[in-house]
Amino acid sequence: MCSTVDRLSPDPDATRSAILSAARRWIGTPYRHQGCRRGVGCDCLGLIAGIWGEVYGAIPAYDRTYSADWAESAGRGEPLLAACRARCAAMSLQTMRPGDLLVFRFTPLVAAKHLAILTGAQTMIHARERHAVCETALTAWWRRRIAGVFAFPPIDGNQ
Repeated sequence: MCSTVDRLSPDPDATRSAILSAARRWIGTPYRHQGCRRGVGCDCLGLIAGIWGEVYGAIPAYDRTYSADWAESAGRGEPLLAACRARCAAMSLQTMRPGDLLVFRFTPLVAAKHLAILTGAQTMIHARERHAVCETALTAWWRRRIAGVFAFPPIDGNQ
């Protein structure tokens, strides 16, 4: 959890630092569909929800009853991108920085369905099926699939 000093700072660098610290504590957490408990299990959405809870003090409300293939059906809109836009500030690929939230689309014309935290110019932390939460390379394959980049809101105790 962040210290009181961190929680009262509107400094975006303090927010990014808190996000990165929290994300690194999740490394090694097993993959569990719909999970969001550090050390027990999470999927990519549960990872972000858990990090949010550690940094801001509460996990935001979200639908935890989604199927593993929820995004494969056309015509359902972009619920993941919409949720990110509602809670975070949209960024460009050129301005993204460590501590930002990455949203990925695996297939054209299908909803974005994967989340990660940017940890460096070429690295990210994420949860993937059959893998524990890990820090991996943000390769060209991943970069081509970025559908959105978002900065978390400043830590100010009002989330």
